[in-house]
Amino acid sequence: MAKRRDRRVAPSPGRPKNRVESAARLDQFSDSASDRKLITIFVIFFIVIPTVSVLLYCTKYSTRANRSATHMHQRGLVKTDVNYQEILTENSKVSENASHRYYTYPVLAYITPWNSKGYELAKMFNSKFTHLSPVWYDLKSQGTSLILEGRHNADAGWLLELRKGDALVLPRVVLEAFPKELLRKKKLRDKAIDLILTECKEMEYDGIVLESWSTWTAYGILHDPELRNMALEFIKQLGNALHSVNSVRNRKQHLQLVYVIGPPHSEKFQPHDFGPVDLQSLSDAVDGFSLMTYDFSGPHNPGPNAPLKWISFTLQLLLGSPGIGTRSLARKIFLGINFYGNDFVLSEGGGAITGREYLNLLQKHKPALQWEKNSGEHFFFFSDENQVKHAVFYPSLISISMRLEEAKLWGTGIAIWEIGQGLDYFFDLL
Repeated sequence: MAKRRDRRVAPSPGRPKNRVESAARLDQFSDSASDRKLITIFVIFFIVIPTVSVLLYCTKYSTRANRSATHMHQRGLVKTDVNYQEILTENSKVSENASHRYYTYPVLAYITPWNSKGYELAKMFNSKFTHLSPVWYDLKSQGTSLILEGRHNADAGWLLELRKGDALVLPRVVLEAFPKELLRKKKLRDKAIDLILTECKEMEYDGIVLESWSTWTAYGILHDPELRNMALEFIKQLGNALHSVNSVRNRKQHLQLVYVIGPPHSEKFQPHDFGPVDLQSLSDAVDGFSLMTYDFSGPHNPGPNAPLKWISFTLQLLLGSPGIGTRSLARKIFLGINFYGNDFVLSEGGGAITGREYLNLLQKHKPALQWEKNSGEHFFFFSDENQVKHAVFYPSLISISMRLEEAKLWGTGIAIWEIGQGLDYFFDLL
């Protein structure tokens, strides 16, 4: 403002002095008013507005964060430094609001007849799931024809309870029929599809989960280019047939097909690998792909069940890098998350364990749990009564939470194998 005053024109000798003084006072007043105006503007734009914005942001997003933080996170249980006593004490304590969903992408839950607890959990946490798949059916060869076995597993009362919620019921069907005959003979392909459609209509299912890739691999079908192409065409034919029929429960929605796929074994795809080209080829006919990202280790190579880096690597092989370009296919993936663990006998094998068996081991051996950062899993060692050393890997709240975050990053759903094998408080994360 001083420079502006310096540039003022000097009064001429003939002007009255009072006019000069008056003009000077007016200029000073004008400059003073301008100063105050600029200061006011400065305060509003650089102090008041940012302060209000910060307050609004904090109010809005702290509320949202509180809503999105699960009951387990709020209680400080989702952590790496967990101990056995905490798991024994807390595993059965779940939020009173069992209906609230934190994971907003699709959730497919498998239920098996040999773990009856899964049936109760499916009802208790119904609203957490978008798809429920009871493991009930096998499609087998019978002489020169086919038969669909498994209706005796279906529990009508349980299904009625489930249908009070919104989750779709898609029982799993394992295709065990002799693949060469099935794929080469149109009559058998049509028969297989007719059996599945009829069962869906009569039992009022919303579609099926089909598992056949592993069977075809075992029979060597996928190493034959002609048969491999026939196998893909059969999946498309089945998917299109299901899409031509409306659900009995919701006439505006067609029956769905979810197809089970295994993870590629390496960047160099083998004929038996389900790869990105297959994913793209089937994307119109298939509503979802249940990706088995577990069983990374086994009795002959003990270790983590599903290393986080391996999961990410598998998704990258199928989808490329996470981003907008992969979203259309990623949204059809149900990323596999295991709710079971493994008790490996380090010298001679071992096998899968359920949550109940895991709790028994914690109670008996009172082990020190260790966090394996590279795989993102908890494990512990113990020696049995014969002094044989064991390594136990089983999911924890933090390991499941990290896999949910990975799925969110890619924009995929999840598929849980299987809910009867998990601990109750796992479901608070969903």
